[in-house]
Amino acid sequence: MWLRTSCHLSFDITEPTPFILMLRPRSGSLQWIAREEYRLQPSVAVTEFTDIYGNLCQRLTAPPGLFTIDTSAEVMTADQQDRAPDAAFVDIRNLPDAVLGYLLPSRYCESDRFGQMASAITADRLPGYNQVAAIESWLRDSIRYQPGSSDIPVSAVEVNLRQSGVCRDLSHLGIALCRSLSIPARLVVGYLHGLEPMDMHAWFEAYVGGRWYAFDATQNELRGGYVSIGYGRDAADVAVYNQFGPAVFPTEQGVNVELLDRQ
Repeated sequence: MWLRTSCHLSFDITEPTPFILMLRPRSGSLQWIAREEYRLQPSVAVTEFTDIYGNLCQRLTAPPGLFTIDTSAEVMTADQQDRAPDAAFVDIRNLPDAVLGYLLPSRYCESDRFGQMASAITADRLPGYNQVAAIESWLRDSIRYQPGSSDIPVSAVEVNLRQSGVCRDLSHLGIALCRSLSIPARLVVGYLHGLEPMDMHAWFEAYVGGRWYAFDATQNELRGGYVSIGYGRDAADVAVYNQFGPAVFPTEQGVNVELLDRQ
């Protein structure tokens, strides 16, 4: 399917403020970026770099006054997300070097705290994909998805105590449970067509059967229409913007995903 994604951010800046943005999706095996627009008002000098996870990042300093960021992209993405029941667990000795870091505890995914819980959730499941699918189902049934209920990232331990959270929070808990079983898992941030209410979205991926597969406990079923912007260990790695100095927050923000009539 063809989608047009857009994001608008507006800030009231009081002094020159450095930003690192992560708002450009990249082409890959599951999505193709056919067209992009990226507008800053006022126009400022920008440098772009690729971070250690392969994400496209933009570095700039916003001047005092009203500062707005508008991005859009036309993206060809999969009509359906791949599923692979029974895909095998990959022994650690056979994992690619680039995947090993996704086995370790991280700031918001304390995987060293969830071994017994993960084993109970996945009891009698075939190691690998079926274990992750069991975790996804448990999250959907046990942790209440509450869009807009959290403005700041919270850790997997806190999500489990609260028994509720936003998409990012459910993903943190899913990642921690996977890693506790020695299954590499990572957070993905981007867009989802048809998401209600519309906003940036987060889900997680697990490495089984020799590749990454997507899982999303906030949706009744995994469907097409996902557009990835950033990948990382947890929310600390995939913020769509990081700002340095006196805190500033968006005075306006909006996200939209539109289905295009395009062959």
